[in-house]
Amino acid sequence: MKINTAIRHASGIALLGGALFTGQAQAAGDTECIAPAKPGGGYDLTCRLAANGLQETGRIDAPMMVTYMPGGIGAVAYNHVNGVRSDDENLIVAASTGAAVNLALGKFGQYDADEVRWLGALGVDYGAIVVSADAPWQTLDELMADLQDAPGEIAFGAGGTVGSQDWMKAALTAKAGDIDPRQLRYVAFEGGGEALAALLGDHIQVFTGDLSELKSQLESGKIRVLAALSEERMGGPYAEIPTAAEQGYDVQWPIWRGYYMGPEVSDAAYAEWVERMQALAEDPEFAELREARGLFAMSRFGDDFDSYVKAQVADFRSLAEEVGLK
Repeated sequence: MKINTAIRHASGIALLGGALFTGQAQAAGDTECIAPAKPGGGYDLTCRLAANGLQETGRIDAPMMVTYMPGGIGAVAYNHVNGVRSDDENLIVAASTGAAVNLALGKFGQYDADEVRWLGALGVDYGAIVVSADAPWQTLDELMADLQDAPGEIAFGAGGTVGSQDWMKAALTAKAGDIDPRQLRYVAFEGGGEALAALLGDHIQVFTGDLSELKSQLESGKIRVLAALSEERMGGPYAEIPTAAEQGYDVQWPIWRGYYMGPEVSDAAYAEWVERMQALAEDPEFAELREARGLFAMSRFGDDFDSYVKAQVADFRSLAEEVGLK
């Protein structure tokens, strides 16, 4: 089988206009995006993509608040929206392929993929196999050779526990090299920012992150990306990064960056958000903003996106069985 996934009491911190606020209720009409992790990772990037894009293109009148709500790699925020703010028409929540994985594995508790209104995706990212600049491996082949000899001696780390999308990247890459994913040594973090810091601090040896998280680190020369988990090489700052596939490992992991809303949000409010996001995606000014954050074009909204996510969750259930999680 080809390993290809086509694939109101906030306790976090909110950042608005450069100032820090504890998560208090907002004035009516203010918009908010919940990032279900600590600052610095992919969910932070996803919220800021919407917040900055909507404001800079004039589609919201006031800055959007970004609230950080870590816990369970999205589970706390998912349960919060369903249990407390299910009809909040000014609230969107960042989500990604990782949320679909966790839903497929039943990690969001009593709620499944049908419990929210999937809004849309503004961009797509791709997984990456990353080591520090002074690591002994220059290529993915070299890393895989050492993994085959001693899979438990090389510490992988990323945002999320065993079964999360970042673990899936490591597991599927190992599997493509005939290594049992269950033999991997894996260290879980709350988000990509923490995991990347651990890599730079030599607490882990391999980080299975996302290309968009790596742009600034690539420029600093502190990391080496052994492989992009994309169908083909990306352009710009990623042009020199080989894909896993071109190195003989048939693994792709696209990561959509999108949003959902509470299940009881009115049809009118939902339609308004769909229209707003779709118009944003088609704005040339936003395309520059998206590209500056290392993301690539993806435009799925409303019913199209809702169907896409639910189908993906079903696919991941099958994938989890393949790698021994179910």
